[in-house]
Amino acid sequence: MSERTQPCPPRSPAAVARRIERDNLDELVRAAEAEHGPITPEEIQELRDRLHRATRRG
Repeated sequence: MSERTQPCPPRSPAAVARRIERDNLDELVRAAEAEHGPITPEEIQELRDRLHRATRRG
């Protein structure tokens, strides 16, 4: 007996938009890393800290 795969459930427009945004960000990261080299976890944290400080200033 063969197994049938179930169709994917319908996704909300917001979920589709988030998926597209993640895919676009992944593409940008890959392009930047190809040009400048990989980013380290420390660099990521530094950028998060800078963003956090900038948003707190208003």
